[in-house]
Amino acid sequence: NPCALADSKTEHVPVLIVGAGPVGLCAAVDLALHGIKSILIDDDDKLSTGSRAICWAKRTLEIFDRLGIADSLVEKGITWKVGRLFHGDTEVYSFDLLPETGHKMPAFINLPQYHVEDALVTRIGDFAGLADICWKNKLAGIAQDNNGVTATIETPDGPYQITADYVLACDGSHSTVRKLMNLEFSGEAFEEKFLIADIVMEADFPSERWFWFDPPFHRGHSVLLHKQPDNLYRIDFKLGRDADPDIEKNSAQVRHRVEAMLPGRKFELDWLSVYSFQCRRLKKFVHDRVIFAGDAAHLVSPFGARGGNGGIQDVDNLVWKLSAVLKGVAPATLLQSYDEERIPAADENTLHSTRATRFLTPRTKMETILQNAVLRLAKDNVFARKLVNSGRLSTPCIAASSSLQTPASGTLVVPGTPCPDAPLADGWLLNKLDGQFSTLGTNHIDAGFPHIRLDNEIAKQRYGEGLIYLIRPDQHVAAVFSNNDEAAIHAAHQRALGKKE
Repeated sequence: NPCALADSKTEHVPVLIVGAGPVGLCAAVDLALHGIKSILIDDDDKLSTGSRAICWAKRTLEIFDRLGIADSLVEKGITWKVGRLFHGDTEVYSFDLLPETGHKMPAFINLPQYHVEDALVTRIGDFAGLADICWKNKLAGIAQDNNGVTATIETPDGPYQITADYVLACDGSHSTVRKLMNLEFSGEAFEEKFLIADIVMEADFPSERWFWFDPPFHRGHSVLLHKQPDNLYRIDFKLGRDADPDIEKNSAQVRHRVEAMLPGRKFELDWLSVYSFQCRRLKKFVHDRVIFAGDAAHLVSPFGARGGNGGIQDVDNLVWKLSAVLKGVAPATLLQSYDEERIPAADENTLHSTRATRFLTPRTKMETILQNAVLRLAKDNVFARKLVNSGRLSTPCIAASSSLQTPASGTLVVPGTPCPDAPLADGWLLNKLDGQFSTLGTNHIDAGFPHIRLDNEIAKQRYGEGLIYLIRPDQHVAAVFSNNDEAAIHAAHQRALGKKE
């Protein structure tokens, strides 16, 4: 079925989204929650194959919760927070990513990407008339002017054109939008190659992240193991820069590697992929009325789970701004803050990914000696553990320097930080923040925004007594006040909407 909008000869839509992966699907759901109509096109007609992205971080799960899909994903996924690191056949140390209680969402879940896509497609079905997915619709041309964007779309039933106020390019690393606009990535590509092998086997391994440097079953390289639901396991083998992808993807060769790692265990191969790292991005993400997100905007190595999580956090940052502009409550210049806030986030992810790649793949004898020395020291010395890098796991970027934030000092949660969750007497704090500007604090105030009263000791410890927080629609702190100064709160609200003082 091409598209309900095309079938009805609709000529205009506020937002056209290109790419029905997790990033594009999240954007469509979020826009619908804001009451903004979108059409989402994809040149395929099915969900992704293979597990692809599997590690979904706490902040992303909180976004999923706001979008209405987190509960089913957490129930289906493998919840974990402990990682173990081995050197040879010796455990060096372990770490806990969420040692404190009082959070609704776990540190991470492991869940194949197609489950996330399925949940989002189902959720879009709740917004008839506000969000439509058009399968087998391929973008063939794009042009924009001061009034909007015109897209030419090819379908099995012939081409059509549609206009939109804005286009969101969420169409992945091989972005058609990027190619049609002749935009280039800049950054670094690494020669080292890695093999992903998803296998199905019955095993009683704990729900933890296991990482080996120089294991006896894969000498001179590294291996990563993640447990997924339905007896599915993800194994990443470092192969080296001279590995032949065609040989390494041969099922007999993969079986040989897995059997060396898991001797005597029965397993079936489910999905294979050989890849090289890239840490690259567009110079800017906002190109007038065409805006890029996810892999279409930036690429990072998969170690650290910063790709998919970063893309979801892109549209979490973007959609409320786009909604405010389309509704006329904010100037179009507000969209420039997407570049201001998400380019540093992409660069932060790139920095962590690049450092991880260089630690994982030493290029010289001296770098190898350093890697081995750090791993030996890390077993008994806490200071050395900070130098071990098997992928710094995804954490949200703090946009403290953004022009939308009102600077503050002496506060436990600084402006630009996503709100820490906390239990309240009648539920969870983040569930009270429903996509609009709100205030929160230990005292009751009425500044014209929905107010969340912090009535739990954990919440008070995380936010402090007597402070008033102004929260953006993406659950990030915009400003903090020591008293109920309504004029100051409203000035901070205007600043967060990108309005000049």
